[in-house]
Amino acid sequence: MTGTSHFRVIGVGVGPANLSLAALLHPHPDPPSLFLDRKAAFGWHDGQQIPGSLLQVSVLKDLVSLADPTSQFSFLNYLHDQGRIYHFINAQFDAVPRQEFRNYLEWASWRVKNVVFGEEVRSVDFDGVFRVRTGERVLTADNISVGVGARPWIPPAGQGWNSPSQFHVCDFVDKAADLGGKRVVVVGGGQSGAEVLLDLISREGPGLPSRVSWFSRRRNFLPIDDTPFTNECYTPCHSEYFYGLEHTTRERINQEAVLSSDGISVSTLRAIYQRAYHHRFVARSPGLVRLCPNREITGVRRAGAAWELTVVDNDRPGLPAYVTADVIVWSTGFRTGRLDLLAPVADRLAWADGEYQVDRDFAVCWDGPADRSVFIQNGAPAQRGLADKNLSLLAWRSQRIADRLLGVQREEQLPAFVDWTNADGPAAADKDACAAADRAGPTAANADGHTARRDAHAAPDADGPAAADTDGHTAWEGTR
Repeated sequence: MTGTSHFRVIGVGVGPANLSLAALLHPHPDPPSLFLDRKAAFGWHDGQQIPGSLLQVSVLKDLVSLADPTSQFSFLNYLHDQGRIYHFINAQFDAVPRQEFRNYLEWASWRVKNVVFGEEVRSVDFDGVFRVRTGERVLTADNISVGVGARPWIPPAGQGWNSPSQFHVCDFVDKAADLGGKRVVVVGGGQSGAEVLLDLISREGPGLPSRVSWFSRRRNFLPIDDTPFTNECYTPCHSEYFYGLEHTTRERINQEAVLSSDGISVSTLRAIYQRAYHHRFVARSPGLVRLCPNREITGVRRAGAAWELTVVDNDRPGLPAYVTADVIVWSTGFRTGRLDLLAPVADRLAWADGEYQVDRDFAVCWDGPADRSVFIQNGAPAQRGLADKNLSLLAWRSQRIADRLLGVQREEQLPAFVDWTNADGPAAADKDACAAADRAGPTAANADGHTARRDAHAAPDADGPAAADTDGHTAWEGTR
């Protein structure tokens, strides 16, 4: 790749999403592709790699296996290459240790030759080709794939405080080492909050906090729905069905299905309960663990060297309580938003409902040429369902993008057992976001008047077999 400055696609960010795309494009080096990441080396939620944490996902949902089981970049090949495939089998893990999966991703990043670390993309512009400006050079590409991930999110009550004693869970490993004897509050009722709580109350001796309080807006600490028919919602055909629905319907489905993505593993809940039992009855420390669901944190203020939180019981909102803590851990997830690096072309990219508006192949609808695209990875859960932000359809989505880039259309897997729509009703394939924007006029895509044109490659999908049989995420809320 030495001396090359023009590429079929340049990927911005090398997390699992773009790493998957890079792996699937690896056998197709001509024309070349390039994937850039500003980090000096691969990392994946490294500040959140709590010992003993497990993925909420099948071992088969790796970078490539569900799209190309013969790929050299599969998790199975990683185990074989490292000489421990029999050991992994004999260990009989209930789920893949998250640190192991992180190490697998790092291994893949070493083997994919079109990945470069330590080079930050500053901006992307377009003048017939995409011009990618990094801190070192200017490159050109026919297409862009954005996979920079979401940003840590803290509720308004906790925003604005810059303190080592109040931090997001993404920094937990680095900032939570010395909490012995302290009063700790954990906010967030998903898997990450549960793992933080379990880690804290599992510490021994002088490393054990004096009190750990866990607050969640949910009515209880609820398990993930990992049952077979729920998992049908994490298949290609359901994502395709979901894409064809109206916005209000999609929004309602995502709200109803949140525990299929953001619930807590049963093994984690059981371990928490057992540790709470131990502290209350065996160790005779009844005040150590405080579990408080159905609560809202509405305010945080300084109280000397500590923090005072205003806590509202959702059933009695007029009777707030006040809790003092030495440390607050916000396990409140991640949010996506507009990307500064796309600012030079921002007014040409369709934006709706807090997301870039994408077509069937995850290309942003825009007013540029049909054979030039900006693909968005992990950025369309409102259009593609909860599966879009996690690992379940990672390889499938990358394959859709790769097929678009290669000008091919592969045969899809068989449809789910569940029939998501009436056989004689309107098919999901009849809807394409970019085509709808064209039909509706300039305001459909952007408030500033730019229309979003349907990509020429979308037309075969609308009437072909993929429309009926295929589809379109923590944070550990997002690893399913």
